[in-house]
Amino acid sequence: MNFPENLRYTKDHEWVRVEGNIGTIGVTDHAQSELGDVVYLDIPNGDAILSNHDIFGTIEAVKTVSDLYAPVSGKIIEVNAALNDAPDTVNRDCYGDGWLVKIELSNPAELDSLLDAAAYRASIGQ
Repeated sequence: MNFPENLRYTKDHEWVRVEGNIGTIGVTDHAQSELGDVVYLDIPNGDAILSNHDIFGTIEAVKTVSDLYAPVSGKIIEVNAALNDAPDTVNRDCYGDGWLVKIELSNPAELDSLLDAAAYRASIGQ
């Protein structure tokens, strides 16, 4: 499995990539593998204000439906609309085209509580 070193991870299997004050959020390679074929994503439109660990949507796969948790606080500024027509992109490219939302960070210090790639790998027994 792939766990890029430049990302931060949650124990709930989300990742965040930070560029300036914008965080791009998705689900990890481990999560998409455990879920199986992703068939639908329910993510509200932009402008929602999230607190750390708020549920910001759901991901539905053939096996199950799971909540999506915000790894950090902020305002959703963009939702990956391409996933509406191709939700399986999450399975094919979870760290690239399969990103879920972009948020404007309201408390960048929360990033310090997230896992680096090595700690995430250890948390899932990799």
